[in-house]
Amino acid sequence: MAQNKLIIVAKILAKADQKELVQKELLKLIAVTRAEEGCISYDLHQDNKNPNLFLFFEKWENRELWQKHMGNQHLADYVKNTEGAVEEFVINEMTAIG
Repeated sequence: MAQNKLIIVAKILAKADQKELVQKELLKLIAVTRAEEGCISYDLHQDNKNPNLFLFFEKWENRELWQKHMGNQHLADYVKNTEGAVEEFVINEMTAIG
């Protein structure tokens, strides 16, 4: 049931002069994350009016497997590679209700 799945909305706002770097690093996360245990979907979007704004819409089997994902090396590499390039990073953990 959808209600049992964990939905993640991650908002990443790149600094204007760092958009290309952040986008490149975000794109590296997709294939490796989609292959992870518990990942149902992992989709990256870019805002049509603000190209510095990226959103990941993710669906996970449960919070435990998402937490495992959050501790993976590829995310640590992303954080290291984009240090100082991201203006804002917000994660919302959600549950589907309809």
